[in-house]
Amino acid sequence: MVELRKRKAPVQPPAIEKRAKKGQSSTTTPTDTAKKHTSKSSGLSSGIPGVGDTIVLEGFGGEIETSEGTKTTLKNLVDASHSGVVLFTYPRASTPGCTKQACLFRDSYDHITSTGLSVYGLSTDSPKANTTFKTKQNLPYSLLCDTSAALIAAIGFKKEPKGTTRGVFAVDKTGKVLLLQAGGPDATVQAVVQLISTNLKKDELKPETKASRVTSHG
Repeated sequence: MVELRKRKAPVQPPAIEKRAKKGQSSTTTPTDTAKKHTSKSSGLSSGIPGVGDTIVLEGFGGEIETSEGTKTTLKNLVDASHSGVVLFTYPRASTPGCTKQACLFRDSYDHITSTGLSVYGLSTDSPKANTTFKTKQNLPYSLLCDTSAALIAAIGFKKEPKGTTRGVFAVDKTGKVLLLQAGGPDATVQAVVQLISTNLKKDELKPETKASRVTSHG
């Protein structure tokens, strides 16, 4: 008499493996996903200086060019300023959001520069595009052309694989980062105004003020 044996049911693959085929791999953790989401949503690159850090200005961000065609560097701009430099980044000259941002900085120019800070716009646009932009909007400050996005990347506003995040960066004469913030046209200007309001109370900006007062009384 032949003995019949029950066949074992085939082993079903674990449910987690099925999910892995449809979505992320089983080696991806929730923490990894959160990091990627944070990086994309913030628009800021890793390894950039933070507020309060002091950067070495020499060689930082490489060489850039003004819309007038003059080669320069961040160090040269800081050295030429009284108290430091404010750079606002914009994605593309003469587009609606960038025009609004540039005009807001134009309208606040006197207030910002009264503290000894110098203002510059920064983008990957060509000198020709920025010259047209500056002339049409009657901007009182220079626009910097960073066609390789080296300086933009150094301050954390370069998008991957390409593009520029709108934001604002400020550094004082010693290389101390005073401000680094991404945001819309209004937010970038308001951040600088707030910086000035806070630092004026601490008497950190415009260090030549005391000397000028002594001279005026003398």
